[in-house]
Amino acid sequence: MDSGKPPHHGHGHGHGHRSAWAGLKHAVTPHSHDAADVVDGPLAASRKGMRALWISFAALLVTAIGQAVLVALTGSVALLGDTLHNFADALTAVPIAVAFLLARRAATRRFTYGLGRAEDLAGLVVLAVIAASAALAGWEAIRRMVDPQQVEHLGWLAAAGLLGFAGNELVARYRIRVGREIGSAALVADGLHARTDGFTSLAVLGSAGGAALGWRWADPAIGLLITAAIAMVLWGSAKEVLGRVLDAVDPELVGRAELALAGAPGVRAVGGLRMRWIGHELHAEAELDVAPELSLADAHRVAHDAEHRLRHALPRLGGATIHAHPAGAEHELVAHHH
Repeated sequence: MDSGKPPHHGHGHGHGHRSAWAGLKHAVTPHSHDAADVVDGPLAASRKGMRALWISFAALLVTAIGQAVLVALTGSVALLGDTLHNFADALTAVPIAVAFLLARRAATRRFTYGLGRAEDLAGLVVLAVIAASAALAGWEAIRRMVDPQQVEHLGWLAAAGLLGFAGNELVARYRIRVGREIGSAALVADGLHARTDGFTSLAVLGSAGGAALGWRWADPAIGLLITAAIAMVLWGSAKEVLGRVLDAVDPELVGRAELALAGAPGVRAVGGLRMRWIGHELHAEAELDVAPELSLADAHRVAHDAEHRLRHALPRLGGATIHAHPAGAEHELVAHHH
C-alpha cells in the first residue's frame, strides 16, 4: 500500500502539483528550533555557495596580483610559477559557480531531479586541477633539481611566499566552512585544493631560506615534499567527490534516518531505506511495515508522520519517498505464488 500518489520530487506522498521551487523549498525546511541545526533552502544555499566562490576568487586574484608585482622585482622563476598557479587556481571557482547556477534551474520532464548533480561534475573538474597542480609541482621540482635557479632580493621573495600562503589559507578556510555548511563536496574539495596551494607557496619561502644559506638543493627538495602533500590531498578529495558520484552516504546518516522512521507511531519495521546526495541535498526512499488493518488514510498519516520525523533528523533532506505497506504482505504474496 503506497502512502499516496507517486512522487514528483521531494514529497513522496504528494498533495497535488506544485511548482518545482515551492516543492523544494518545502522539502528542505527544517523543523528544528536549535539555531545550530538550521539549514537554508536550496536557493539560499546556492547563493551562499556563490558568495563564497566570488569572495575567495577575489582574494586569490589579489594574492596573485601582489605576487606578480614581486615577480618583477625579484625575477624569481619559482615565484613566477607560483603566481601563475594562483591565477589558475582562482579560476577553479568557475566550474563550481556554473554548477550552482545549473542547480537553481527547475526540474523538467527530462531532468526530473533537476541539475543538482552538475555539482559532482564540477568536483571532478576540481580534482583534475589538483592532479594537474601535483604534476606541475613535481615537474618543476625535478627541473630545478637538475638546473637550480639563482634568485635575488630574498627578503621580498620570502614575503611573496608568505603572501601566497596567507591568501590561500584564508580562502581554504572559508570555502571548506561554507562547503560543509551547505553540504557541497565540490566546494570542500576546492577549499582543500587552496590549502595545498598555500603550502606550495611556502616552497617559495623555503627557496629563499635555502638560497640565503647557499643551499641550492633546498628549493627542489621542498618542491618534491609539496608534490607529495598535494598528492595526499588529491587522494582525500577524490574519495569525497567520487563517493558522491557513486551515491555514497555517511552510514551515520543512514542510522539516524532508520531511528527516526522506526520511532514514528504505527511503524512496525523499516526496510528498503536508500539515500543519495543530489548536489548538496539528500534524497531518501524507505518502506515501512504498518498494521494490515489500517485504512489507506491511516497508512498515509503514518507515512506522513514518519517523513516529518525524518526531516527533523536530516535537516539537509531535499526529498523523501515513503512507501507504507501491510506487515506480512510480502510473505502472503510469496505463499500465493507458491
